[in-house]
Amino acid sequence: MTAEAQIKDYLELLSSKAPVPGGGGASALAGALGDSLGQMVVHLTLGKKRYAQAEQDMLNYERELKRLQQEFLMLADKDAEVFAPLAECYRLPSSTEEEKAYKEKVMEERLVQASYVPLEIMEKAAEMLGILKELAEKGSVMAVSDVGVGVQFARTAILGAVMNVYINTRSMKDRKRAEELNREAKRLTKEGTDAADRIYEKIVKQLQG
Repeated sequence: MTAEAQIKDYLELLSSKAPVPGGGGASALAGALGDSLGQMVVHLTLGKKRYAQAEQDMLNYERELKRLQQEFLMLADKDAEVFAPLAECYRLPSSTEEEKAYKEKVMEERLVQASYVPLEIMEKAAEMLGILKELAEKGSVMAVSDVGVGVQFARTAILGAVMNVYINTRSMKDRKRAEELNREAKRLTKEGTDAADRIYEKIVKQLQG
């Protein structure tokens, strides 16, 4: 769905009262946008004599970035898919103890499922940062600013997706599971933002001369 949507249509849907897409899908889309900038840098580098030694590396980066972009788009749709059954849980009856127990069980399962998707978005964004770091060093110097923009999109994907982890884990009854998910989210946030900041700061210094 996300891959087929026109930008204007997607933005209108995102700004509407519709439950999806939301912040998780937008975070995945940020990752896809940063990915496109990475691919652009690859294409601006390929075929240039100055970067002939990096030709094979660029082809490898192109392949990996295309894969990651498809995964970002898939995760944008998956985020919407896992949210729908979670939203339905709030409408489950809870008049009897049996109904309450069932509702709690189902909601717990769906909260966990809904937490995995943003974690995946964060993982993919971190993986993409590794490629962007290489592009900042080996890609066309004329496009290094675009690498920097891509880095910021990757950073946004991480910091946006982590919000969806926390909003789900805070409602979990199983606090041990919730804390496990939170620890993984915090680790990915710290490692991802630190990496993004290092790459970005290096690019800024390069641009400032």
